[in-house]
Amino acid sequence: MNFREKTAWLNVIAMFAAYSVYFGFLLSGHPAGREVFPMLWLFGSIAVAHAVIVIVGTIILSARAPKSERVRADERDRAIRRRGATMAYYVLLVGMMVVGVYLPFVESGVPLANTGLFAIVVAELVNSFVVLMSYRRGWHG
Repeated sequence: MNFREKTAWLNVIAMFAAYSVYFGFLLSGHPAGREVFPMLWLFGSIAVAHAVIVIVGTIILSARAPKSERVRADERDRAIRRRGATMAYYVLLVGMMVVGVYLPFVESGVPLANTGLFAIVVAELVNSFVVLMSYRRGWHG
């Protein structure tokens, strides 16, 4: 497993863990599902925790990886990133269409914002998952 694949795994695991906690709190009736201030604090703390986990994990992975694995991205790596970003774009587009076109007629405020955040998180998970599967299956673009 190369360095970029390891960092993609790290990102998927950290995102899934962090945002499962966030959306789990929302589903359990936490005030962040109804009020702006608790939502901002909870999402902010979860986002900071996610960032810290990814930064510390990347530093550890970088320290343990040989220098030959940490070279600049080649054409294949860039093509894999583009493929993941393309798939994530379509997921985000559909999510934002739901948030921007349908939900304003049935919801408002914090639930609308949380649905938008959910769409962003799902799109980023799709991006990382496509990158992982591309490395796993040997996709060459």
